[in-house]
Amino acid sequence: MGKYHQGKWAPRNPEKYQGDVNNIIYRSSWELKAFIWFDLNPSILKWASEELVIPYWSPADQRMRRYFPDFVIQYKTNTGGVGNAVVEVKPAAQRSMPKAPKKQTQKYLNEVVTYATNQAKWEAATKWCDEKGWRFVILDEYDLGIKKRTK
Repeated sequence: MGKYHQGKWAPRNPEKYQGDVNNIIYRSSWELKAFIWFDLNPSILKWASEELVIPYWSPADQRMRRYFPDFVIQYKTNTGGVGNAVVEVKPAAQRSMPKAPKKQTQKYLNEVVTYATNQAKWEAATKWCDEKGWRFVILDEYDLGIKKRTK
């Protein structure tokens, strides 16, 4: 068995899913947790997994690339309206620049490239969402209730 929890998933509310309901793939236990929440939450009207493509400029290889955000959701707002959001699930550690070790390691260099790439993707997604009046949201292990924040 691999390190990551992956597989196919079938929703209880297939009418909410926007995409091929017979081919919903989760790539982590965190994504699976989000699937279940979107499916069962009555405030989520529609949702899709990796159905949107946003072009972005990659700082790692200086080329245009394609970003497939984890989710697109449509939800009821607190005021009774309808909102749309692009949602990404990532570890909290990937949301901030890695701390430089005393001696540079390949692991550190990889983390810097991952951080820079994520920032480029998220900047493109934020711009895309702003142009459409949508929200861009990043959920981490704390948002998903996997870990508790320490004070």
